[in-house]
Formats: sequence, structure tokens, C-alpha cells
Amino acid sequence: MTTLVTGGAGFVGSHLCERLLAGNHEVISLDCYDDFYDPATKRDNLAQCREHARFQEVDGDIRDGSILAALPDVETVVHLAARAGVRPSIQNPVLYNDVNVGGTLSLLEFARERGLRRFIFTSSSSVYGNNKVVPFSENHSVDHPISPYAASKKAGELLCHTYHHLHGIGMLCLRLFTVYGPRQRPDLGHPQVRPPHAVR
Repeated sequence: MTTLVTGGAGFVGSHLCERLLAGNHEVISLDCYDDFYDPATKRDNLAQCREHARFQEVDGDIRDGSILAALPDVETVVHLAARAGVRPSIQNPVLYNDVNVGGTLSLLEFARERGLRRFIFTSSSSVYGNNKVVPFSENHSVDHPISPYAASKKAGELLCHTYHHLHGIGMLCLRLFTVYGPRQRPDLGHPQVRPPHAVR
């Protein structure tokens, strides 16, 4: 099976690529190496993956239809790529909508055009907003996001539902909470790094 992992050079994406390769999958990582944090760090994340003949690395943007059209055949899309972070989304909501909503729509169209039947979308716990009911449940209403980032992830979930309904694509939406571990993003509590948008 060949799996396309968008955001494959990121923290979660690079670990997923390694696990898929360990399971004898063919893996394509698609990442644009944006400047949210040092692109060199993300390139280093894929060092082990590059040792596998079954790994292909594509430097490109999920919004670029020509990049998507040039990809080889895949069976599954795992869509991790996104502009991340609640606070910076408040400062730049247009970019977050463009990447997170427009990019997701581009990938769903890619899946439709290729006749794919498996699409995994990474949403966020941010969609729960100011929900006071704990523990959170996927049955809770998430109709009141409180940041552009959260709204973009909720929009992505709705697009996935629409493409499942219209085109029969099997969908799985994962609402990730704060993820931590080796190679985690520097804005997620790394003791040596203060992100540029941190509260001072």
C-alpha cells in the first residue's frame, strides 16, 4: 500500500512515515517546509526515512494542483499538513483559512479524482472551544469555535463529511490534543525554545 502523508516532515508526520515504512508500506511525504519553525529541523526529521527505497519526499504545497497531479498512485491520504497554533491564527486568519480550509479541499478533490477510498484528516481538540463538559466527547457540539485555527479545523471536518456523503470516500477525522515527544514542535513547551508568538 502507498500512503501519502501531508506534512510528513513535521513532528507527527515524520514519526508516522517511519512507522509506515517499518510496516513495509510505500510512503510519500508532501511538505512545503514553511517558516513556522526552522525548515532545517523538519528536513532533519526525515533523515531515517530517506534510508528506505520505499520512501519518496516531495517538496510542495497542498494547495498547488500541479504538485498533486504529478504524484504517483496512492491508496490512502493521511492529511496532517496545516498552519498550526491558536494565537498566530488570530494574527493571520486569512492565511490559516487559505492553507487549512483551501488546502484540505484541494486534497479532497485529489482523492475524488483519483477514486481513493481512504482519507484520514487531522483535526484538533481546539474545535471544542470553551466547552465546559469534561471529558470531551465526539458527540459534543463543536459549533462555536473561538479562534480562526479552530474554525478552520471544524471546516475541514465538514468538508470531509461532505466528500464522504457525495463520493463515498471513507473518512476518519482525528481530533488531536497536545502531542509531545521526540521531535515535537518547538512551540509546544520545549524548554530551550521560546516561539516568536509566545506571551511575554
